[in-house]
Amino acid sequence: MATQAVNKVKSSDIELKDKLVAVNRVTKVTKGGRTFSFSAIVVVGDENGIVGHGLGKAKEVTEAITKGIDDAKKNLIKVPILKGTVPHPQKGKFGGASVLLKPASEGTGVIAGGAMRSVLESVGIHNVLAKSQGSSNPHNVVKATIDALSQMRDAVSVARQRGISLDKVFNG
Repeated sequence: MATQAVNKVKSSDIELKDKLVAVNRVTKVTKGGRTFSFSAIVVVGDENGIVGHGLGKAKEVTEAITKGIDDAKKNLIKVPILKGTVPHPQKGKFGGASVLLKPASEGTGVIAGGAMRSVLESVGIHNVLAKSQGSSNPHNVVKATIDALSQMRDAVSVARQRGISLDKVFNG
């Protein structure tokens, strides 16, 4: 599969909403007892085609979430949305998790579970059929969903890349 340029976006002057996907408590046992710390997976998006994910680790939950939001703002990508859904079926993979996204008609809603749902809602997709296969680890599911979304292309970008008219893309 050919690698393509991912549409990176700068976080300045964009109104981003954050969603907490998962919080994990980690215990480190030392001579002096147990030390607890937290890791938080956060997804940010403007609900209009821009989304990013981040991981924050700290001794307190609120601090971990704040760090996760800052990390997510550094990893923003632009996703093409067509009539409130994805432009075409797409598979994404990361680690043991693979996801499948399919376009859906108006009124279907977001048919996705857990970590995938928060990514799709943050990007602004309102109608989609999605299936998570393999690992249900939220870290990998979020990254696999972002991978699938980053591979999405709309008809205009396909026409521009091939150097042909938009009409020729559809009528061959």
